[in-house]
Amino acid sequence: MPTPSFLQKIVARTEAVARIAALSQPVVFTNGVFDVLHRGHAVYLARARELGASLVVALNTDASARRLGKGADRPLNNEQDRAAVMAALESVSLVTWFDEDTPLQLVAEIRPAVLVKGGDYDMAKLAEARLVESYGGRALAIAFVQGYSTSALVQRIRAAG
Repeated sequence: MPTPSFLQKIVARTEAVARIAALSQPVVFTNGVFDVLHRGHAVYLARARELGASLVVALNTDASARRLGKGADRPLNNEQDRAAVMAALESVSLVTWFDEDTPLQLVAEIRPAVLVKGGDYDMAKLAEARLVESYGGRALAIAFVQGYSTSALVQRIRAAG
């Protein structure tokens, strides 16, 4: 059986800069764990994609995600599985990972035209937002779709079990 073509959107960090340079410009960048993909994520990513010609999503590695303190058993889906689901989305142009606590170094390497975060972030406090703005890019927060949260979904599943 042939490999699904969307898996070609997944690239190692070492290949990310070269692959992103070949994408249609301007490039929009966002990042996160995206552990259990839900409607809120899908809407957020589609809105992010509308801000440019390509959307790059950087996922926290499993180790990086565990350091976020969301629970000892998180992420529920490993980084390869999360990347595959993310790459399957029409709005996503490329998927890679970062192992640090923030994507600052990756943003410095990629230099996206637009940095997007979820509405719960104060963009003025993010070093990566200041970096993008320092070279003339834009840093924006996109409002969440109310009622959708991976942590709340995980709690509901646990309570039902």
